[in-house]
Amino acid sequence: MRLNLYSQPLLRALALAAGVCFAATVQAGTQREEVLAASVKAVLQRSVADQAAPKLAFANRHEADKWLNEMSRRLQSRMPDKNARFEFLSTVHYEATRAGLDAHLLLALIEVESGFRKYAVSKAGARGYMQVMPFWTRSIGTPEHNLFHLRTNLRYGCTILRHYLNIEKGDIHRALARYNGSLGQPKYPQRVHAVWKKKWRPVSRG
Repeated sequence: MRLNLYSQPLLRALALAAGVCFAATVQAGTQREEVLAASVKAVLQRSVADQAAPKLAFANRHEADKWLNEMSRRLQSRMPDKNARFEFLSTVHYEATRAGLDAHLLLALIEVESGFRKYAVSKAGARGYMQVMPFWTRSIGTPEHNLFHLRTNLRYGCTILRHYLNIEKGDIHRALARYNGSLGQPKYPQRVHAVWKKKWRPVSRG
């Protein structure tokens, strides 16, 4: 699966910046903290700081409602409150679209990472829906950024995955492995893909 890296100015900037990052690393659990080149850091900082109001990117309201209702039905067993589901799904779709990612793939990743648990914490200390490591707030954000906050967590997670996707030149399997800290091992990308295939495939049109 390869995604268009250049559909938005932010994505072009992220792609260009990724080309000049360097990979001196500090081990943090199973994930590695990167020492980022200044240009990469600046682009990622702009990404997490953007406060534009979330909005669904569909051709019309009918398509938006169709997507929300179908994804809400699939998510109901994990997130019983309808209003919470709609807020969550709207934010997922907005942040995924903004970062040039597939919202359905993002839902699969979140299921694998946290089981849709807002306050999930891993043994390594990763937090929230997308299991973002706290070092990212120090690296590209501010200490005040709360990784248990819905939009903050998804903004960081999508920004990080986009960064890895750019590094891997659109190879989503390698980008997913980087996200999980298991580059070179197929298990995690295969698991995300299997969950996507079983539960989160796109709504058929018609």
